[in-house]
Parts: sequence; structure tokens; C-alpha cells
Amino acid sequence: MAATESAATGEQINISIERMTEHDLVEVCAIEEVSELSAWGWDAYHNEMQSRLDTIMLIARHDLKSQQDQIAGFIVARLYADELHVNNVAVRPEFRGQGLGSALLQTTLDEARKRGAKIAQLEVRAGNAEAQRLYARCGFTVVGRRKNYYRDPTEDALLMSLSFSDLAHKSQGFRGPFGQTSS
Repeated sequence: MAATESAATGEQINISIERMTEHDLVEVCAIEEVSELSAWGWDAYHNEMQSRLDTIMLIARHDLKSQQDQIAGFIVARLYADELHVNNVAVRPEFRGQGLGSALLQTTLDEARKRGAKIAQLEVRAGNAEAQRLYARCGFTVVGRRKNYYRDPTEDALLMSLSFSDLAHKSQGFRGPFGQTSS
């Protein structure tokens, strides 16, 4: 994917979505920390990366000259037979509200569908309305609740699901990290 976005400073930035590599993990962990996700840490991401056939691990990279950090966001998901499970999605606070989370999620959903996924599922904190809106915009609906699923702080999780057969996919015409162009 390549797109031009306008950051809060008004500067134009180019964003590309790429496969995550081991070299990205320090920045991914930093984004995880400021996003208050349930901590995975470097080792967990590295272990997930070793299962290359059934994982989709992507980063959104920017070339904004005024920012030292090059990774604006990331997503980690895994395929289990014909089901995609979205584990983590996070965007740096200064890049939120610009469509990066949607672009990461849509690219992941597109790749999962190409690999034969029929449904996608995820858990989200019951109190994280912003993430719930993102997932709903991408076609997910709430299908259940898991009591006390999260720790630090303890909170329920909403289980959200998307059926690819029901999804009215709207292509954005981006070139993805797997070389495809949406049409």
C-alpha cells in the first residue's frame, strides 16, 4: 500500500504497508507500550514471526522527515484453517485518526481471504470504543463477551466477528505488501 496522509503538523507523509521483520520488533514493542495493549513483548512477537506460513504481521511505515520513528503502526494476526484471528493492532498516538488502523486491518483481511479464510475474529476491551468503531467500520460485529478476559486492568472483552461471505468489500486501490493491487 502506498498512500499520502496529512499528519497533525500538516506535513504530507507517504505510508507503506510492509511485512514486519525482526528488525522492526523494538519499535513494535514501543508502539505496544504507548498503546496500552496487553503486553506481548519482543519474544512473543519474534516467536509468532517464526510461524511464517500462518501469520500475517504487517507494519505501516512512514517517511515523515520530522519524526525519528519510522513505524507508525502494526498488526499481528494468525490463520487457523479457514479462520483469521486478529491478535494486536496499534497505531502511534500521533498518527491515529488518519486511517492507518483501517488500512492495516483491510490489508490483513484481504490477504487472509486470499489464503482461504472464511471468517475473522478478535477480542477488544469492552471500554475501548475507538477500537470498536474501527472494527465495525471494517465489517466486524459483536458476537459475544468474555468476562474478565483482560488484566491490568481487569476488563471484559467483546468478541467481534466478520464473515467474508457477508463482507461488502470496498477496495481502496492500494498496493499491498504481498505485491497485489486492490481493484
